[in-house]
Amino acid sequence: MDHDDRLTIGRLARLSGLTVKALRHYDRVGLLRPISVDRDTGYRRYAPDQLERAREIRTLRELDVPLADIRAVLDGELELRDVLAKQSAAVEAETYRLQRMGHRLRMSLREEEEEHVMAQKNDRDDVITPEEHRAVAVQLYNEVWTMLENVNRSVEDDDRLVHAAHASRYHWGEIGGPEQLAIGEWQCSRVYAVLGRGEPSLHHARRALEIAEGPGLPDWLTASAMEAMARASAVAGDEAEALRWASAAKAAADAIADAEDREVVMGDLATLPIGAP
Repeated sequence: MDHDDRLTIGRLARLSGLTVKALRHYDRVGLLRPISVDRDTGYRRYAPDQLERAREIRTLRELDVPLADIRAVLDGELELRDVLAKQSAAVEAETYRLQRMGHRLRMSLREEEEEHVMAQKNDRDDVITPEEHRAVAVQLYNEVWTMLENVNRSVEDDDRLVHAAHASRYHWGEIGGPEQLAIGEWQCSRVYAVLGRGEPSLHHARRALEIAEGPGLPDWLTASAMEAMARASAVAGDEAEALRWASAAKAAADAIADAEDREVVMGDLATLPIGAP
């Protein structure tokens, strides 16, 4: 190879879209070594045919694929499809984790901001007190989101997921107001959507919307229920209805007064398994 054909590290960085710092790191870990390094200056030189490997590395790093998996793909030890499927599952799990955190934060804030009128503790041991109903409802609600993060659930795990969502909704039904009931129905709908069961997902989404449209309830509640209708319709195979509800949910979300509430709903809309409304 003519030395004039070799690429400097700066030129390779510009042509590949990688940074010089990243190229130096990939040299150190053996992912993309230069063909020569000047003994006196330490300048690295790369062959022109290494540009394609550099671009492939950049593309996979933009998808947050670990360096070890990138090396295995480029060296032919792993299939690209398998690595992408693995990364997709990891991203999906992280998305559910962040959604769960957002919903838990919102509920915790509302618990701090609102005063709840609770009945006096009943001395009878066989009666569940309002405080106990609330504690179990919150615990199960959070447990559902934790289980949704697990992308390797068994059939038994899926059954437990359904039962936990319904149990949470039951306990909210004993002591909660319309807002808590709508949220409980919304979560049941989400669980069935994740499990690919369109009919029960639609049923609970409709119930969430019916409750959310009641008087005096926060504006984000209706937008969330519409998002549930869009998701459930998509799972049921009705693309036209899914797009219609997604459009309605987007319009309702745009009108949410509180910026944080609006961000939460928009985050859910962004995960709908349909095209942009």
